[in-house]
Amino acid sequence: MTAQQKTMLLFGGVGALLLVASAIGWLLARRATSPEGRATIDNLNARIRAWWAMIAIFGAGFLLGPAATLLLFALTSFWTLREFVSLTPTRAADVWPIGAAFYIFLPLQYWLIWTEWYGLFAILVPVYAFLILPSLAALAGDVRDFLLRVARLQWGLMLTVYCISHAPALLVLDIPGFENQRFLLLFFLIAVVQMSDVLQYVFGKLFGRRKVAPVVSPSKTWEGLIGGGLSATALGAGLWWLTPFTPLQAAGQAFVIVAMGFLGGLSLSAIKRSMGAKDWGAMVKGHGGVLDRMDSVCFAAPVFFHITRFFFTP
Repeated sequence: MTAQQKTMLLFGGVGALLLVASAIGWLLARRATSPEGRATIDNLNARIRAWWAMIAIFGAGFLLGPAATLLLFALTSFWTLREFVSLTPTRAADVWPIGAAFYIFLPLQYWLIWTEWYGLFAILVPVYAFLILPSLAALAGDVRDFLLRVARLQWGLMLTVYCISHAPALLVLDIPGFENQRFLLLFFLIAVVQMSDVLQYVFGKLFGRRKVAPVVSPSKTWEGLIGGGLSATALGAGLWWLTPFTPLQAAGQAFVIVAMGFLGGLSLSAIKRSMGAKDWGAMVKGHGGVLDRMDSVCFAAPVFFHITRFFFTP
């Protein structure tokens, strides 16, 4: 099966599933009577609508090519960094390091992916940005909460630019025999991450009793994590034909994606709670900000990328 045939089959299958899910959501919304039940169904339907949007975006990226996909993720990094910075306290002296983060390191990180300069791509943010951002802040001469201000910006740049950029970086991995199908590897990552979130939500609502971290994320339960995580791992194993992996390898990769995605969502929830915020923003109706949808990708993408690069490239 060619890459184009696989992609068409994949989009057709996902579209059919979303049609069924949308119909079920519509029926459940008509039958829900209690306020709690309506809120749950509304949340589920919002997730389904978000999936429709993501499939449309992925379809456009596939049709327009790798450059469009890279630009899409660069814009995602820009918007999520904006949400992060908007939610964290800053001072007038931070204008130069913030400007460097947005207008130097962000575009440079994605340019390095485009040019396939892996050596600098891997260390630009964790080494050079890590050193340059506090230097710019120190030159401004404002020492009030200096460490907290710099650490917040460094965290924001790592999460929203460095980590997220590893998702489109999958498009330039040199995997023997898989050169024209690398877009499917990106789809595998996003599909497993997002389905894991949805399935954990569904299992949590149906069977959830014991909270994983009630103060950090009251909605996350052990039942949801185990049921949704295992289901998403099985889904990843079933999608092995999209990837250069065997079914067992695909299951292992999916398990890593699920685990890291869960930890990403939990960690970013802790950051929000520490600042007294429920959501990172309000751009995505029913889901808060863009970073609320990308929190799992932040942790899952770099780990998945480096495992794939280490074991499946020459």
